[in-house]
Amino acid sequence: MSKVYVFDHPLIQHKVSMMRDKKTTTKDFRQLAQEVVTLMTFEATRDLPLKDVEIETPICKGTFKMLAGEDIAIVPILRAGLGFLDGVLSLVPNAKVGFVGLYRDPDTHEPVEYYCKLPEDIDKRKVFVVDPMLATGGSGADAVQLIKDKGAKDISFMCLIAAPEGIEAMQKAHPDVDIYIAAKDDHLNENAYIVPGLGDAGDRLYGTK
Repeated sequence: MSKVYVFDHPLIQHKVSMMRDKKTTTKDFRQLAQEVVTLMTFEATRDLPLKDVEIETPICKGTFKMLAGEDIAIVPILRAGLGFLDGVLSLVPNAKVGFVGLYRDPDTHEPVEYYCKLPEDIDKRKVFVVDPMLATGGSGADAVQLIKDKGAKDISFMCLIAAPEGIEAMQKAHPDVDIYIAAKDDHLNENAYIVPGLGDAGDRLYGTK
């Protein structure tokens, strides 16, 4: 079974709480999203492998640690996942980027695919799928499956807020995919929104509501 990592760092919790506030402006919400995901990326990449390299400093030669050639891909789920992208790339600027387009049918609450574009060498990369919310888990699980179908084998899912129902659905569909979240909320309401949540992340990121 996959592992679920809930980040309890004070800065992450503080900034997520600010994002929950309905009075937070679109500008501030977008900035906070980038800051939170940067902090989450720092933690989520903690286990990347290192290798010893020889470097000559201005003083002398020495052996130091650098990444062991771990190739990374970031795949935001459109559209709200785009709010994560710059924050991740600020720490791993050499990562390749793919995109998966899914929307939730308002009546069935089931995900509908409309776009998928991934790096050609996705099978050789550690993939971070990013989306602000893990609610029913349908969109996240479908996105991961699309990426697996393209050959990816090492996949993690990273989001701001998750409902227990979404975590359970993701683990059931993909027991090999670890989940990184900033907060685990209480439940889903009758409209499949996370409670207490923060509303529609896409609308709040882009001011469309």
